[in-house]
Amino acid sequence: MARSKVYFTREITPQAMVRMYETLGIKLPGRVAVKLHSGEVGNQNFLRPDFMKPVIDHVKGTIVECNTAYEGQRNTTEAHKATMKLHGWTDIAEVDIMDETGELELPVPDGRRIHKNFVGANLKKYDSMLVLSHFKGHPMGGFGGALKNISIGIASSHGKAYIHGAGNVAKIWSSDHDSFLESMADAAKSVLDYFGEKIVFINVMKNMSVDCDCCAVAEDPAMADIGILASVDPVALDQACLDLVYASDDPGREHLLERIESRNGVHTVEAAAALGAGSREYELVEISG
Repeated sequence: MARSKVYFTREITPQAMVRMYETLGIKLPGRVAVKLHSGEVGNQNFLRPDFMKPVIDHVKGTIVECNTAYEGQRNTTEAHKATMKLHGWTDIAEVDIMDETGELELPVPDGRRIHKNFVGANLKKYDSMLVLSHFKGHPMGGFGGALKNISIGIASSHGKAYIHGAGNVAKIWSSDHDSFLESMADAAKSVLDYFGEKIVFINVMKNMSVDCDCCAVAEDPAMADIGILASVDPVALDQACLDLVYASDDPGREHLLERIESRNGVHTVEAAAALGAGSREYELVEISG
């Protein structure tokens, strides 16, 4: 595939989020879903509503999420709505827990591990999607970025277990690890196929703990913030974020890299690229403030 453009700014502000979206030169049509991470109750690192509000307002978007497949304060629609209210998301935009009404099956005809993906049924209400991802570590995936946000993040509660178990929900926590990573890539491809050219991505490299925003008890970040990146290609975007961590001279990067490498995190990017979900070859275009 041709090299994808990934835009990068070192400025990490709400206004920069809007500029990075505008730099992509795409106006998302119709009803716009904005996928972000609501943050587990107790987590200190998730990106806050005041940071996200200007870009959500800019696209006139609806915040969308799906319930989790494990214990916590987001595993039922009632609990998840309460968390969204507690964290202030309902104060800035309409919020839709997409699997409140059930799930929608998306095909993955060329999937390496799964050939169907179960997403929140309300996905069908939206014409386009803005994916706002907090780039950071993850206890299982090694890192979380755009690919994880549209795979695990958009999957229904049952769909999350299906991806984790590489097609067998009974193996949610015991499937072969690389098969789980490949299943995330498969699921991400189904969402990309669903929206076509009507989906764009912004990754924020801030508060980069080794733990995900899904962790109620998470480590504080060990390395400094880097910036905001945007692309129409989630594979290139996640690869660029990984490369920026490797290129950093911050000594705290070693802690994050240990998490990424010990979980073979790059394999999700490799698998997604092999599926044709995007390109690992990219041109990084730095945007000044």
